[in-house]
Amino acid sequence: MAEVLVLVEHADGAVKKVSLEALTLARSQGEPSAVVCGAPGSAAALHDRLAEYGAAKVYVAESDDIEAYLVAPKAEVLAQLVEQVSPVCVVVPSTNEGKEIAGRLAIKIGSGLLTDVTEVDGDGTATQVVFAGAVIVKSTVSTGTPIYTLRPNSIAPAAASGAAEEHTVEVAVSDAAKATAVTERVVETKTSRPELTEAAIVVSGGRGVGSAENFSIIEGLADALGGAVGASRAATDSGFYPHQFQVGQTGKTVSPQLYLAAGISGAIQHRAGMQTSKTIVVINKDAEAPIFELADFGVVGDLNKVVPALTEEVTKRKG
Repeated sequence: MAEVLVLVEHADGAVKKVSLEALTLARSQGEPSAVVCGAPGSAAALHDRLAEYGAAKVYVAESDDIEAYLVAPKAEVLAQLVEQVSPVCVVVPSTNEGKEIAGRLAIKIGSGLLTDVTEVDGDGTATQVVFAGAVIVKSTVSTGTPIYTLRPNSIAPAAASGAAEEHTVEVAVSDAAKATAVTERVVETKTSRPELTEAAIVVSGGRGVGSAENFSIIEGLADALGGAVGASRAATDSGFYPHQFQVGQTGKTVSPQLYLAAGISGAIQHRAGMQTSKTIVVINKDAEAPIFELADFGVVGDLNKVVPALTEEVTKRKG
């Protein structure tokens, strides 16, 4: 069976959820081969998880140069592997870094690239959801080895045992790839909440929350449920919450088991980032708000009264 190269995104010794999704997708195209790029010792902590999700092989590309420069060395590693193993396709997470790597790879190997795909059929036809979900496009790559970037939260990761046989990749970074170096790294302050795009429960607030101070009630409910906090573009543009928590077409795409939207009208921009959530609960004082069209359950009321009452009930039941 032909190989499918999957670039693995990882952090703090853990495989990111989107990479598990990519391995799941890869199994529909051929035999998944995970590609781990990082500093020496990175792959060891990831091995069991990659095997659990069907990686037949793990290509280990470890070097200080991978960490010392930006995305260019990773694109060179993938180009080298494409030449060596002639995969049926390459799957890369559709993150900011992943899309840049995929673009560089496409130029290097002279192949077609499809970004933000949500699924790929057995014949290589990719599905893309565009114009905030209004249009579904079916596309194929006609030149070279197809490269797909997989939109996060498009597919449910499915475990499937793989051998995860390790193969060391010689990393030789060109002078061109060293043109932009990393001079400093700042560690983001983490909370006890799960990462937004990987959370099973997301509680989001919109303009209706009213202020940055009032977002504490959204945080309180999220903490009671053990979930992540999100925000609409209107809320982040108003300065109520940091932009890195924005859910929507120009923010992050989430697909949790439970999405609770409070004070969010449901503009198409926001809906594009959360409409695949399994269960959607809406709290809004406007009964005509478009977000109710997506809701499995809805409460028409003042979020300042409903959310604290819900938080209290959740906390009581947990106790």
